[in-house]
Amino acid sequence: MTSRDFDKTMRFETKSENAEARQAFQVAYRALKEKGYNPIYQIAGYLISGDPAYITSHLDARNTIRRIERDDLIEELVRAYAALHGDADTSS
Repeated sequence: MTSRDFDKTMRFETKSENAEARQAFQVAYRALKEKGYNPIYQIAGYLISGDPAYITSHLDARNTIRRIERDDLIEELVRAYAALHGDADTSS
């Protein structure tokens, strides 16, 4: 890979809304909140590191979120953010 390769924008094929990812976030967020953790910090820690210890096993949240690939989880976060901020084309 040369330095010129970093000047190009890569195009990724995207999937439509990922209901499983959304449900995994909801379960993890609720479980972390119920256990007294800051869900934002904990979920971010999991997404950055991949360490499942950031997610509580309460409500089977750890197993639920681990069933989804982290890149799919991040993609769903970006899709949800875009939808909240007025991007009408969040399906592609």
